[in-house]
Formats: sequence, C-alpha cells, structure tokens
Amino acid sequence: MRDNILVGKTGEQFAEDLLLKKEYTIIGKNVRTWFGEIDIIAQKLNCYYFIEVKTRIGDLKGKPYENITRSKKGHMLRSAQSYILENKLSHFKHSLDVISIILDHKLQIVEIHHYQRI
Repeated sequence: MRDNILVGKTGEQFAEDLLLKKEYTIIGKNVRTWFGEIDIIAQKLNCYYFIEVKTRIGDLKGKPYENITRSKKGHMLRSAQSYILENKLSHFKHSLDVISIILDHKLQIVEIHHYQRI
C-alpha cells in the first residue's frame, strides 16, 4: 500500500511539472468535493481543467488511462460541477482531462500523456 501512495504522489508531481511546462497555472491539488477528490485543478487562458492523474509502474496491466471507466468519468464530472458551482466559475470553460503516466521501477518517467476533454 505504501508503494502505491509513493507511486501516486510521484505521478502527481510529474503531472504538475508537465502542466507548468505547458504554462498552466495550478489552482489546487487533491481538492475534495462532495463527490470525490480532484487530483489537480489547473487554469490556462479562460478554461479550468479538472485533471485525474493515473500512474503505474510498467504497463503489463494496461495503460493507466484505461482505468478511467464510465463510472469514474461520472465522478469526475460531478466533482468538477460541484467545484464550479461552489466557486462561482460557471462563466468559464472547463475540461475533464487525464494525465497518464508510466514509470519504471526507479520511479522515472517512461511515458507521459495528457488527454484533454475525455
């Protein structure tokens, strides 16, 4: 279990670094709503991005983004909507995104992809 937490936190840091490199502004990390946690909330121009970070060591069990089920998308959408209403952001565009990361056993990036508007 401890290893999973470390892998997840490492992946979230790599995701944040990627977003900053792409000139996003990080608004929040691990933001809790009534419907679940949003890994990263970022903003760029006139759009808010609600980002789920999926990280795995290797891809023997499939790509990390393949874990985004219809149910998970629903939780992501409800969490984003809750945040938007609570923070009065309905006049902004928004996007549900996934950052999929594969690491090696030394926790170094093998592959990283940012999927927008899932």
